Amino acid sequence: MYRCALAGLLAATLAAPAAAQVQRNFPATALRGTLLIGEPPEIALNGKPARLAPGARIRGQDNMVQMSGALSGAKLLVHYTVDTYGLVKDVWILRPEEAAVRPWPATPEQAQTWAFDATAQTWTKP
Repeated sequence: MYRCALAGLLAATLAAPAAAQVQRNFPATALRGTLLIGEPPEIALNGKPARLAPGARIRGQDNMVQMSGALSGAKLLVHYTVDTYGLVKDVWILRPEEAAVRPWPATPEQAQTWAFDATAQTWTKP
């Protein structure tokens, strides 16, 4: 009896990472960039100094929230959004298949002129 319960628990544990790999839907306002986390809230975004917003969320490749302090010194390829004050609000650390989706806007100007398909999570240049 205990072996059946243990086997079921083991199967559920092994299946959990696969379930975490579902497609993430990024907003049309998400830009792609390189993020270097310094001493939070200080960061470098595409090589330029920036700051994390109060309450900023950084999601790892598993889509779980990561603590910025634990990522200090890490250089990451990300999608990110900024708030009305220009502070980095939401960050998604990209998985290899997400990073392979091209093109993806790196500037607000590109995002305004390109077309976004929210269902396919793809951008089209004019």
